[in-house]
Amino acid sequence: MNARKIFLAVALLPLLITGCSSGHSASTSQSVAESAPPGQPGRVPAGPGPADTYTVAAQPAPGTCQYRKTTDGQPLPDPACTPGATNPRVTAQTYKDTICKTGYTQTIRPPSNITTPEKKANAASYGYTGDLRDAEYDHLLSLELGGDPNDPRNLWVEPPSPGHTPGAGPNNPKDSVENKLHVLICSGKVALTDAQNAIASDWTTALTVLGHPNGN
Repeated sequence: MNARKIFLAVALLPLLITGCSSGHSASTSQSVAESAPPGQPGRVPAGPGPADTYTVAAQPAPGTCQYRKTTDGQPLPDPACTPGATNPRVTAQTYKDTICKTGYTQTIRPPSNITTPEKKANAASYGYTGDLRDAEYDHLLSLELGGDPNDPRNLWVEPPSPGHTPGAGPNNPKDSVENKLHVLICSGKVALTDAQNAIASDWTTALTVLGHPNGN
């Protein structure tokens, strides 16, 4: 009997060790995933950054992107086509010397001879058939929030908002959100990556999600 017990114990020992090891690994992975803080850097991909000379960037194939809408009809981009992209030169260490400096964004903005053909191609990507003069070729992460200047993942033809008068030019309430987020970042009230992640997800809820619904 003693010999049989010893044999069984030796035979079962590798199984017991393997089972304990697997359970510990799964528990550790789950713990790490659950403890990852919101706004963790890297959720929005990094773009190539500013260039001395820009070239026309290829856009998604025609008809492959779909607009989304909020409950009150505000337009949102297709996250598969336009997830946003950050300017790698704007970080938690450099934002005060880049986006918080007056005039910085003008030094990195692509010229119209680049953005005009891109806008037409992107309109085809989204199937936008309205007057392009009423739509804005928009940086999902604006330049003042550390968005990449010419990465196609960060640009979309944003259609007019509800109540827009045809022929009146772009009507973009998103601009106000971007301006408020810029002030919050530069005043140190909101972390750069938190603001970027929030507006990339849904510009209409970004301020509320960050705890500043009025931008203060």
